[in-house]
Amino acid sequence: MSRARTRERVFATRTAVGALCLALVACGGEGTEPPLASKAAGAAGAPDGDMPDPPPDPNLPYATEVVDFEPGVGAGYGQSKLPNVVLGPPSGSGTDHGSLDVLSLGKGGSIVLGFGRFAISDVPGPDLVVFENPFWPGGDPRQVYAEPGEVSVSEDGETWRTFPCDAAGDGEGHFAGCAGVTPTLVYDPAVTLPLDPVVTGGDVFDLSAVGLVTANFVRIRDVSAFGDAPMAGFDLDAVGIVNAVTRPAAP
Repeated sequence: MSRARTRERVFATRTAVGALCLALVACGGEGTEPPLASKAAGAAGAPDGDMPDPPPDPNLPYATEVVDFEPGVGAGYGQSKLPNVVLGPPSGSGTDHGSLDVLSLGKGGSIVLGFGRFAISDVPGPDLVVFENPFWPGGDPRQVYAEPGEVSVSEDGETWRTFPCDAAGDGEGHFAGCAGVTPTLVYDPAVTLPLDPVVTGGDVFDLSAVGLVTANFVRIRDVSAFGDAPMAGFDLDAVGIVNAVTRPAAP
């Protein structure tokens, strides 16, 4: 089961028992959220949020449309809030816990996003940022609770260039080339323009690494679940463009 469902189950239980804190981080203690094994245990049927997300602002450099969504096994969390749940800016919560305003792709699931009037342009350094909801248990980045995703980019939505992704990791919190690893920080989307990954958090990607000058579409595929692991995969929050250019108007 995804972190999103499991965290919401924890929060619901916390409300029911009143003063009892299930996550000591929320109480300012020295502990962390429940062990990963328990977080991966079932929380099926948990609600996936309250109010629907507002439509994206087309003037901000974030995804504005869901072109395709192919849910994998265990998907479902956040689907009632599609498409806006993954459009526009992320709902960052910082390094100690992740946002619940996400879409779980499911094991092997994938999604394709478009950016309306904007395209991703290659200049030196990062060109786009993918926001998931990883966090650092106990504040230790080496123990990041990650659900890696493979990122691909395309100019036409048909031919794709894929960034290599080490989904197995190195055991020290590094999943080279993957999304779903770096926590999303709390920031003001209306002020942080152009996007600065130091301020926003999230996982960055450089088009030059896959030989593209521009891209109009981003595809994310869950690669976090191996074998029969009881996980619901990559929890997408948002995708933003660091180097945005305005696309030519259609004839």
